[in-house]
Amino acid sequence: MNWNGPEFVIALVAISTIGWVVNNWIRARHGYAPTDDWGKVTPEDGVEATRKVALLTGENERLHGQVGRLEERIAVLERIATDPATRTAREIDSLR
Repeated sequence: MNWNGPEFVIALVAISTIGWVVNNWIRARHGYAPTDDWGKVTPEDGVEATRKVALLTGENERLHGQVGRLEERIAVLERIATDPATRTAREIDSLR
């Protein structure tokens, strides 16, 4: 390889560009803000990302609670559907 030729310069530019693209792809995949050409994240992007994470965390907790309640209701419906009719009638009469 000729170290003084244009191929070397083109190879350096290609390697650095591919590295930057892969870096931003990995950052975006894991929920981080992409960087600019010099590896810096703009402050407003960082604040916005932090706010989004906080909102998504709250929504995630709410949905976990909702799924828990729905699982309890499904368990009750399954028990009613699989129990014998006499037992279900006896339990209803005991509640009166």
